[in-house]
Amino acid sequence: MKQITQNYKKGELRIEEVPLPLVKRGGLLVQNHFSVISAGTERATIEISQKGYIGKAKERPEQFKQVIRTAKRLGLKKTYEMVMNKLDTPVPLGYSSAGEVVEVGDESSGISPGDRVACAGAGYAAHAEVISVPKNLCAKIPEGVSLQDASYTTLGAIALQGVRRADAKLGEKVVVVGLGLIGLLSVQLLKAAGCVVIGLDIDRTAIGNAKACGADFALHILEDDPPAGIEAITQGTGADAVIITAATKDNKPVEMAGELCRKKGTVVVVGDVGMNIPRFLYYVKEIDFKLSCSYGPGRYDPFYEEYGIDYPIGYVRWTEKRNMEAFLELLKEKKIDLSKITTHTFPFADALKAYDLITGKRKEKFIGILLAYDVPQRREKAKEIVQVRAEKREKINIGLIGAGSFAQSMILPFIKGHQGVNLEGVLVAEGHMSQNVAKKFGISQCYSDPGSLFQNDSIDTVIIATRHDLHAPYILEGLKHRKHIYVEKPLAIKEEDVKKIIEAHHGAETDIMLGFNRRFAPFTQACQKMFAARTSPMLITYRINAGYIPGENWIQNKEEGGGRIIGEVCHFVDLCRFLCGEDFKTIFAQTIGNDKFRDNLSVLAGFRNGSLASINYISSGDKSLPKERIEIFCQGSVAVIEDFKTMKVARKEKLRSSKSTQDKGHQKQISLWLESLKQGHPIPVPFKESVEATIATFMIHESLNTGKVIRFDEYSKKFME
Repeated sequence: MKQITQNYKKGELRIEEVPLPLVKRGGLLVQNHFSVISAGTERATIEISQKGYIGKAKERPEQFKQVIRTAKRLGLKKTYEMVMNKLDTPVPLGYSSAGEVVEVGDESSGISPGDRVACAGAGYAAHAEVISVPKNLCAKIPEGVSLQDASYTTLGAIALQGVRRADAKLGEKVVVVGLGLIGLLSVQLLKAAGCVVIGLDIDRTAIGNAKACGADFALHILEDDPPAGIEAITQGTGADAVIITAATKDNKPVEMAGELCRKKGTVVVVGDVGMNIPRFLYYVKEIDFKLSCSYGPGRYDPFYEEYGIDYPIGYVRWTEKRNMEAFLELLKEKKIDLSKITTHTFPFADALKAYDLITGKRKEKFIGILLAYDVPQRREKAKEIVQVRAEKREKINIGLIGAGSFAQSMILPFIKGHQGVNLEGVLVAEGHMSQNVAKKFGISQCYSDPGSLFQNDSIDTVIIATRHDLHAPYILEGLKHRKHIYVEKPLAIKEEDVKKIIEAHHGAETDIMLGFNRRFAPFTQACQKMFAARTSPMLITYRINAGYIPGENWIQNKEEGGGRIIGEVCHFVDLCRFLCGEDFKTIFAQTIGNDKFRDNLSVLAGFRNGSLASINYISSGDKSLPKERIEIFCQGSVAVIEDFKTMKVARKEKLRSSKSTQDKGHQKQISLWLESLKQGHPIPVPFKESVEATIATFMIHESLNTGKVIRFDEYSKKFME
């Protein structure tokens, strides 16, 4: 399929052939018929992408600060590589479209293939022939509403939310500042609500458009003296509400809104404007100043948008989806007339001409710009393979599933330069990302269906770097097709899936390598060698200043990420087990206070040789402190590893220090794994030890649930039955 993407590093805009996206749980696969170009938002994205690095930093100061923090932690070279990789990742454009459902994911009840839907969301309702959209960002299109008109639904919901925030009532006088696409939709919505509408703009054409859309009055901001005009229209009282839909860094719209608004009136900001509120003016009139958040409640909430958890209608009457549905009903009732707004419709193949329009390369007035798609008679479920380039197959042929920033920075670069290894295929949920990764790392094929990748006999090895809930099903599918498996931690997020993997692995011809990289860090290897000849137990204290992750992040979701204990603490229990060189015996864990997400906890792990490890995993700390500190005490000696950058050894009353750039063992791990496959040797992280570390994380939860010490022998029986 084809999709429009923007390269943020070079500023290039392209229509590319990319694999179809995957339908996700609680989502839909939709064949687009029309999508709307949001001129203001998309023009801004293009303009920023075409700036130099300094210009980009000025436009995104918060992200620049984050880069500085990362550089302090990881060093300039690694941070530079990460930033360049991020900038070189294609960005999908578009967020408002309409089309026909072709596939329905699990937990997406109420919608069937063939249904017509309006779709919303940046990264979802993109300018692409087929899109993958969560169910709460889709609304069924009523009979009598064309797909062409329905493609405006997201923009209509933005305007509608601004009107709701203004709480505009029948007969009230409302000013709309900025008469672009959102402003004109706001004018029509306000008229449908029975308001007297006054439009303001600095462009005479926009003023004429507002009158055509039903505005009772329309004034030129620079030429018509708006304060005097509003005073005359309102008989001296001032506007009941002012809705700002303009886009400018200037603060003048907010200042002017305060002048135009009556005492105890309301000012609502919908557009991207300067917001330095003149205190005295707003204070004297006691004006309510409000922001309108995009399409409405639910926006930017992953629980609502990604996981499909709706807000109860009795408590949140108008969510973003319900705003979308309301706009569609207004279209059905002919209370919104989009014929006065749509000025251009381009075939999708000519989409770049539309961008010449919004960037000013093509001098022509416009309001609403649609992209129309050439829709096939029938599109089957995605099982296509996009050939990027032919390449000779080598001894190890790898297929990659999932290729986020971690895979691109910590896995693929080390594989690409390894002799005797060929990156044969890649599959990412977002098709444009598959295409980008394939080109960047010389991968010959992009897949849009996991089954096709697993069934390809030329691929003998599969790397799984997806979100955690997909690890187990892909591992099982890989073993079924006799593929060697490398999977990023965790092995699985559910106990029943661990049991299934153990059963499938028993007697399998291939093996499973889990990405426990810290075992292979140079300082870890040095410590293991240092204590190799010990005859007594060791005591380890391991502090992880993990940092805060909000509850709505997918990692904290039990069904998708499994939580931080299963998803990340597995790293640290495995490293302690590796250093002690023995199986787990007991686990005891406690957490602080009302720790809902269990990400501030202490774990005491006992091992069969008498060794103990105290693991303190902390999310409530400060990031200026290094993330990891490991102290190992044994036989009169001490080794201290600080964030895998420095190592201090105290032995025989002497203290020596070593220092290097941070190395957590990723490259060494990948290299040893690939060599083990080529030579037919056992994998460097034995499957048995991967399973034990995984079981230990479930034991941590059991200890927290019961307040008891959990014995490994007893707890692990359920996995082996």
